[in-house]
Amino acid sequence: MWTVDGGQKSGSGTLVRTGVVLAALLGEPIRIYNIRAKRDNPGLRPQHLRAVEAAAALVQGELEGAEVGSREILFRPRAAALGGDFTWDIGTAGSTTMLALTLLPIAAFARRPCAFRIRGGLFQDFAPSAFHTQHVLLPALQGMGLRAELRVLRPGYVPKGGGEIELRVQPLRGPLAPLRREELRKPLRFWGLALDSHLRERRVAERMARRCQEELARRGISADFRIEHDESAIQPGAALALIAEDQAGARLGADQAGAPGRPAEAIAEYVARALLEDLEAGATVDRHLADQLILYAALAKGESAYLVPAVTDHVEANLWLVEGLLGVRWKLEGKRLTLQGIGYEPR
Repeated sequence: MWTVDGGQKSGSGTLVRTGVVLAALLGEPIRIYNIRAKRDNPGLRPQHLRAVEAAAALVQGELEGAEVGSREILFRPRAAALGGDFTWDIGTAGSTTMLALTLLPIAAFARRPCAFRIRGGLFQDFAPSAFHTQHVLLPALQGMGLRAELRVLRPGYVPKGGGEIELRVQPLRGPLAPLRREELRKPLRFWGLALDSHLRERRVAERMARRCQEELARRGISADFRIEHDESAIQPGAALALIAEDQAGARLGADQAGAPGRPAEAIAEYVARALLEDLEAGATVDRHLADQLILYAALAKGESAYLVPAVTDHVEANLWLVEGLLGVRWKLEGKRLTLQGIGYEPR
């Protein structure tokens, strides 16, 4: 049985989700203890619990200790993922995209296509946004051979949630290709999405887009934004995403959701600053892709290489985990990260 100390490195839910995914793919039982030990509210939260339960459902796995607040779980996968249609409701404003990204690698190696409908939150702090997943992560994975599509059916925000996404995944018939992104082909094209729900009269989406354009214009950069006014969410909310795309289609992104007391202009300033910081660091992936891609590079056949803007605790945690569980060899020289994938193929 694999054993993972969830209090190592980031001490976050990342270790739980990635550990369960790798166990499901490799067919290995796993024990994870000290779950989220470095967080203010340690143990499984509702979104982590749903992620573990959903992963187990795909591989007919057995779970012990799977309850909110639990600091230790045992997971025993029983079969390869078959595929099919699934629906999950987190029941809170917990991240639907975090759950989707737990399911994605397992679905990628299922025997049949998968479709997931997931209800909860779509835009919040400290979780991948639906926009970044749609327009940055999934296109990067498509370059590695993975075909998946994410649709936003209804936005959802903190604290009520109530949003819904649909993720469709076409299974691979062989290993993932490695990702090689060691430079960006300039000039870059900047574009983005500005969304508000029940805030049309306050022109929140327009204000976010306009201030972001003003911040970029100071650097001689122009950006086009798609404005979206939504009336379907169960509460007011907003989200802004900014994307830089090179001539070969490689994308980096930054985003932020609205929050009480957070002006539209402050959101725009944060998003512009975050993306520009990653680009000025000489990175070829943004701060979120840097750790999200590690799992896929570890599974790919061959050497992946890309430049990270910074070595975050999530980067360290994922590297530690794929090395410990899969024996993946990796090297970090300055900002250049290389990983030698194991060439995993469907079971």
